[in-house]
Amino acid sequence: MVTEFETGRVLMEKGKDLPMKPASMAKIMTSYVVFSRIKDASLALEDQIIVSEKAWKMGGSRSLLTPGTRYSVKELLYGVIVQSGNDAAVALAEGLAGTEENFAQEMNLTAKKLGMENTNFTNATGWPDPDLVTTAKDLNILATALIRDFPPEQYPDLYPIFKVKTYTLNDIKQGNRNPLLYGKSAAENGVDGLKTGYTEESGYGLTASAVKNGMRVVMVLNGMSSKKERSSESARLMEFIMREYKNYKFFASGDRVDEADVWLGR
Repeated sequence: MVTEFETGRVLMEKGKDLPMKPASMAKIMTSYVVFSRIKDASLALEDQIIVSEKAWKMGGSRSLLTPGTRYSVKELLYGVIVQSGNDAAVALAEGLAGTEENFAQEMNLTAKKLGMENTNFTNATGWPDPDLVTTAKDLNILATALIRDFPPEQYPDLYPIFKVKTYTLNDIKQGNRNPLLYGKSAAENGVDGLKTGYTEESGYGLTASAVKNGMRVVMVLNGMSSKKERSSESARLMEFIMREYKNYKFFASGDRVDEADVWLGR
């Protein structure tokens, strides 16, 4: 599903309401919840969180955190967003809500408020779970809300994390998995986020956003068969959208367009 950010107009869609697994794209909601806490000043980027045994033992993509060690919220956010660290996501969830289960409840409450009608989160990472489900439409709603509610010019330390290409934590450097941040797509189409996902069940997915010539688009793709297909298809679609669509502003709200005499009128 591809939409224009300002108007919400759907530019492209196929199976937007079909249930699917978000995999690590669920971390966009984890980030949204953390961003919300920072916005309402109940959390700061400098706050410290201790990594639990559970977080440390997480499989899949990891930030390779050390158990029992304190990390700042900022370090963990970079771990989640740039490195896609499951351990960092669980550490944030436990730090904010006590348990990952409690945090998942907060994710679901937030999803309802945003109008994500066909989504259920069961964890902070997107780790496979039979009850974990979303749709392309709902992920598009989420990504749009994250950019809208935490505009980069107002919160320069939050959304811009999504376009950081590499991050080093514990002396281990890892690269951002978003293929559109590299090469032609980033340079010509202004790609600045968001998040990839992969599990065997979900296939390869990507939620991305780009801004060019004053028009921002939000794109969600999932179910591709390989990293190569994800990279080529997402680049092809983004280039097509940016080439074929443009916003035309005819009048601003309140502009006087014309005047006409009305018979017997005032």
